Amino acid sequence: MRQQIATRSGTGSSNVLAMDTYISPFNVGFGVVVSGTVNYTVQHTFDNPQTVASPTWFSHPTVAALAVNQDGNYAFPVAAIKVIVNSGAGSATMTVIQAGIA
Repeated sequence: MRQQIATRSGTGSSNVLAMDTYISPFNVGFGVVVSGTVNYTVQHTFDNPQTVASPTWFSHPTVAALAVNQDGNYAFPVAAIKVIVNSGAGSATMTVIQAGIA
């Protein structure tokens, strides 16, 4: 997969990045780079955000409520990923790469 990038400045949610759940094995790596002062959380959903009006979001188990650059991964299928800025006046930029797609 080509890199997908989502940035959020100020509090709130970034754009949603859809994953390809048909790739096997499902391997997604991501990194979040902060600019300024922010507290952020990476979240995922199992719902299709294109067909479900209010998807249920779950916080990543280790990349939650952080204020520093951090990387992580998903080894199990998720439908979509986003980054939320919980507080602060800076920005959080998340870059996602899914293996197996050219």
